[in-house]
Amino acid sequence: MSFPFQLQTPPEYQADLPKASDVVIVGAGVIGITTALWLARQGVQVTVLEKGRVAAEQSSRNWGWIRVQGRDMDEIPIAQEAQRLWQELEDEANGALGLRQVGVAYLAKSDKDMAAYQDWLNDAAAYGVSSKLVDKAGLKGILPEAQKPWAGALWTPTDLKAEPWVAVPTLARMARAAGATIIENCATRALDISAGHVSGVVTERGRIASSNVLVAAGAWSALFLRRHGVSIPQLSVRSTALATEPLPQVTGIAAVDSKVAFRPRQDGGYTLAPSTLSELYIGPDAFRMMFKYLPLLKQGGFDVRLKTHAPKGFPDAWGTPRTWGEDEVSPFEQMRILNPAPNLKKAQECMDEMAAAFPEVGVVKAKAIWAGMIDVMPDVVPVVDNVPDIKGLTVATGMCGHGFGIGPAFGKIAAQLLTGQTLSHDLTRFRFNRFSDGSAMRPGPNI
Repeated sequence: MSFPFQLQTPPEYQADLPKASDVVIVGAGVIGITTALWLARQGVQVTVLEKGRVAAEQSSRNWGWIRVQGRDMDEIPIAQEAQRLWQELEDEANGALGLRQVGVAYLAKSDKDMAAYQDWLNDAAAYGVSSKLVDKAGLKGILPEAQKPWAGALWTPTDLKAEPWVAVPTLARMARAAGATIIENCATRALDISAGHVSGVVTERGRIASSNVLVAAGAWSALFLRRHGVSIPQLSVRSTALATEPLPQVTGIAAVDSKVAFRPRQDGGYTLAPSTLSELYIGPDAFRMMFKYLPLLKQGGFDVRLKTHAPKGFPDAWGTPRTWGEDEVSPFEQMRILNPAPNLKKAQECMDEMAAAFPEVGVVKAKAIWAGMIDVMPDVVPVVDNVPDIKGLTVATGMCGHGFGIGPAFGKIAAQLLTGQTLSHDLTRFRFNRFSDGSAMRPGPNI
């Protein structure tokens, strides 16, 4: 079985390009789609433009976890709201999102890991999280079939999972039913800016007039924004994952240790992934932003492997144009779906680790192996804010691998930003100018 999102698949969304729209959203991942859903339900005319296919990039390539555990303290209230929203959306979708409360366990290799988990828990307790530490004996009650000598775990029984391959496409259909216009195979080439204010967007099919634009383009956001003099220190890293063939159901929880992450799938298999591996392709932006990422690298805990150069057409490839004309083919048309090759060696190691931890499963075979490019920021939290120097421009990007789970809540926040409503959460931590206003870099939790 190959990865299900391909350009060969006929586009599901082929609406005519409107002449005008109250809001235009660039990118049909989970952030863009849920923003459109909330806006459409408020009666706002919203158009989502997708260069390839809905959810074809990281929104369908992630682990499927919907967790509060391990979040940055300022993300926790938003993650908690996201879990409530996922449950409401699952009810509306009649169970089509694959949502299930499975709990999440961070498995400790040593007492040092347990101490780090305790530090996070000490801070997170104020938010009423269900997380708790369990020792080696307590872990047997959570993972009775496991055969690895973990020292214990940080355990959050209320955390959830959903099925990315079906969840975001289902949410897109719900947004369309609510009145949103979604157009696939339609790249946005540029913003139309007049006197410092957004007045529309220019697409490969023509112009849409609009005074409010959201850029939620994942790994492509920084490249798109840079053309307009808007700089954010976003990079993207490759992450590999796989779906196994159906296996004996040795555990119904989601968990991760120092080598592998796993969670049960609706189809009877498991989603597996290397737990900490991030592969960074070296390109012009990586060189330019190196010093902003040094505090994160010094903190440790992330297995970052450097790759000499990005494949042709990737956002930070050496040959990818940084400027182009509105009447020229853009990088977004040249690569409509960012589809990196997976790390097959790491995928095999994940299958071997699963078999070693749970001997009852026998030989673990892959049904599909894939990779995605995760949009990251130097402090491991996203940018969700209005851009100060261009009125009408809002950005929601750099989700750092958290976007799927927290997506519905950040989509709701983005809708509030676009319409000038009172914000439901404090966005100081996620402000646009935090990398340029002299603030000290404060990386998120390292657990």
